[in-house]
Parts: sequence; structure tokens; C-alpha cells
Amino acid sequence: GAKAQQKRERNAEKNAPKGAKSQAKSNEAAKNIICLVCKQSFLVTTRAPALEEHSQDKHSKSMADCFPNMLK
Repeated sequence: GAKAQQKRERNAEKNAPKGAKSQAKSNEAAKNIICLVCKQSFLVTTRAPALEEHSQDKHSKSMADCFPNMLK
């Protein structure tokens, strides 16, 4: 009886939901590649082909024009 109830209460505290684990803040902090034409920010893990596609599709410019600090 009593021991089992105490154990249930202890486990309920341990396994209680700890709130939402949103990555929104960490994703915003990781955005440090910025297009100089439109100021759109990209995650630091964005690869060159995606940046090239952005510069071609959105601005009809080369990647060097939009992202001069990115090396290929």
C-alpha cells in the first residue's frame, strides 16, 4: 500500500512533462548567413548550392553578389 503509493508519487514527479522543447530560439541564433540584397538570413549549416539557388532565383545575381563572405 503506502510504499507503492510513495513510489508512484516519486515517479510521477520524475516523469512529469518538462515544458515544450522548442528549437526556435536556437535556430534563430544559428542564422548568421545573410543575403546582402534582401537581408534574408540563413542557417549557418546552409550549403553553397542552396545559397546559389537563392541568389539566382530571387535576384538573378551570382552567389558572390549576394553572399560575398561565403567561400565555395
